[in-house]
Amino acid sequence: MKLVLALAAALSLLSAQAGRAEPWNVGPPVGAATPPLHAVDLKGAPVRLRDLSGKQGLVLVFFRSAKWCPYCQKQLMDLRDAPGPLAERGYRLAAVSYDPTEVLAQFTARWNIPYPLLSDPSSATIDAWKLRDTRYKPDSFAWGVPYASIYVISPKGVLRAKLAEEDYKTRPPLSAVLAAIDGLPKKP
Repeated sequence: MKLVLALAAALSLLSAQAGRAEPWNVGPPVGAATPPLHAVDLKGAPVRLRDLSGKQGLVLVFFRSAKWCPYCQKQLMDLRDAPGPLAERGYRLAAVSYDPTEVLAQFTARWNIPYPLLSDPSSATIDAWKLRDTRYKPDSFAWGVPYASIYVISPKGVLRAKLAEEDYKTRPPLSAVLAAIDGLPKKP
């Protein structure tokens, strides 16, 4: 695992040196009602957006895989410090992938992930949000993965901001998420 993390760090550095990717408009538009969430927690229980939301809302991260994607693994670990600053702003954090609950539970335990990782094993949420990565075909192990992206959602389920980049190797840092939240009008 250390090799995977070292590789991810090296690749992130190289992609940063090559220049940042441009923001990408993927998923539902800002201002729209968010599509439904068809995901389960690590125990297999269905979850709802409103149950995950803080007083001001939810930051929902879509990631490719905690099992095989080193960029996702790094992003999930980088977000371990996010719950505190987000809570100060009234938000909670959750992340969704097509990974089975067993994979997410192992990753959560191994890396001390303090926020919910949610499983969307049939990619129903990923499809409802129009986030299925079309570069992969049905015979690929990656069939059903989402485009890596982050959404800020109001407690009423309205999409307030989104952060995504076309290059899956580049992920918006926590500072960008906090800047997006801090730039929102106070009344959702």
